[in-house]
Amino acid sequence: MPRHRWTLLLIPPKNGRTREFSLPAWSFRVGFSTAVLGVLMVVGSVIILFTPWGTPGARIVAQQNASLRAEIAAIESRFRVLDDTLNQIASRSEQLRLLAGLPVEATSVRTTAIQAAAPVTGALAAAVDDPPARRRPFLGRLGWSTRPDIDGLIARAAILSRSFSDVSDTLQGNFNKFATTPSIMPTTGWASSKFTARRFHPILQEMRPHEGVDVSAPTGTPIVAPAKGTVVFAGTDRGYGLSVEIDHGNGIRTRFAHCSRIAVRTGQQVTRGQLIAAVGRTGLATAPHLHYEIHVNGKAVDPLTYVLPDVGQ
Repeated sequence: MPRHRWTLLLIPPKNGRTREFSLPAWSFRVGFSTAVLGVLMVVGSVIILFTPWGTPGARIVAQQNASLRAEIAAIESRFRVLDDTLNQIASRSEQLRLLAGLPVEATSVRTTAIQAAAPVTGALAAAVDDPPARRRPFLGRLGWSTRPDIDGLIARAAILSRSFSDVSDTLQGNFNKFATTPSIMPTTGWASSKFTARRFHPILQEMRPHEGVDVSAPTGTPIVAPAKGTVVFAGTDRGYGLSVEIDHGNGIRTRFAHCSRIAVRTGQQVTRGQLIAAVGRTGLATAPHLHYEIHVNGKAVDPLTYVLPDVGQ
């Protein structure tokens, strides 16, 4: 059986010598198979060395990396929700600071948080500058491009916590101040004499200051404390007759004179609206009435300037 052969002619340019090679057909098949095998080996080597699918262990690592990427994406989504929530709380904080009379700029999450956090970590120079919070580059094997600025979120939360603490303290102080301010009339009746620098005294028959207001009412009409305070005097006081004096703090004292009876004792703590005495005509009085005084830092002031409209007992 004749064997097939392949002849190769190499013809050089111009007048060069032509060369002839004669090879059996099987040698071409062997060469082609060898080339294909070489290509497959190169491809296999590339897969093993440069892709995560070359070995079972690499495939497991690739799957774990994909799972971690999904978890990181979910965490970042939650951080974005937290960031939006902090922004809403910051807005509410500004409203509360306005109500409390505090400066709003002191709670700015965009400025104050970074100033407060800078001494702790120098990496917060822009962490709180533009909500939602910036995310810094993170170069890792998993390929995550960004990560949440946890330090910035913590700094913002700390600033808001201090802001709410300031608001709480201020509102509590305002509440305490209101509770100790004599803002209600201590009894019911009609004003028979006003606060004035000169008034003719009906018993002493002379002009003298009237350092309070007189409220005429039947004997026994209840007299209540106009604010929280401490009873510093309860007894008979010369021309005032049976009288009560209360220290409300902040330099404010009140006096209730010409009572028919006293329902408190010296040193007792009283609250706004608590019964302290009853209207009478003891001392220098021509008819049953309450003589009511307010002194601020030792100076008598018009009690009516302290009475607030529609303030219940």
